[in-house]
Amino acid sequence: VYAPVARMDTIITIIATAAQRTWEVHQLDVKSAFLHGVLSEEVYVQQPKGYEVVGQENKVYRLHKALYGLKQAPRAWFSRIEEYFVKDGFTKSQNEETLFLKTEDDNTLIVSVYVDDLIYTGSSLKMMDEFKKSMKREFDMTELGKMRYFLGFEVLQTSSGIHICQSKYALEILRRFELENCNSVRNPMVPGSKIDIDDGGERVDETFYKQIIGSLMY
Repeated sequence: VYAPVARMDTIITIIATAAQRTWEVHQLDVKSAFLHGVLSEEVYVQQPKGYEVVGQENKVYRLHKALYGLKQAPRAWFSRIEEYFVKDGFTKSQNEETLFLKTEDDNTLIVSVYVDDLIYTGSSLKMMDEFKKSMKREFDMTELGKMRYFLGFEVLQTSSGIHICQSKYALEILRRFELENCNSVRNPMVPGSKIDIDDGGERVDETFYKQIIGSLMY
């Protein structure tokens, strides 16, 4: 049931390669990606509530394709798109399962799969356009154009290079935790401070605090 996911360093490497060679980086989104997956094993589900067959309520359905919520769904989807890439002339990287490369003459096309998002770049805009069209014929896709926002960071592609930042994500964190009007400081606390137990202090919401820390770590 394991399905590989592109690592962040792979995405950054693709962006860096494109910037060095003045390539454009584009993005596609697969609609209902997991529904494209074909199951390789027998999976049965109960009849959906409200859609039971009268007189056969005790029977179950056998699935032919994956559904959201199945633990097999991510792997089934990745196997489906991997199979299509290989059939279309791509070679899978030996070091990164989600990275696919295609070469025609002196041109190269690079594609990375992150669940239902595809990041692609290459030396030929014609190859990139043909790839986009072939994917839209095979799957239900949304064309997002040049890569602009991905996994919390913004991407700005200009003639001078490719710039990435997380200002939008940082502002979203401040708004989410109602800290956008707070004063900024260079250090979260005075250096050398000692933290002692305050038995009479007001109890904090542990979950809320963990959400703040988790957002900052991400």
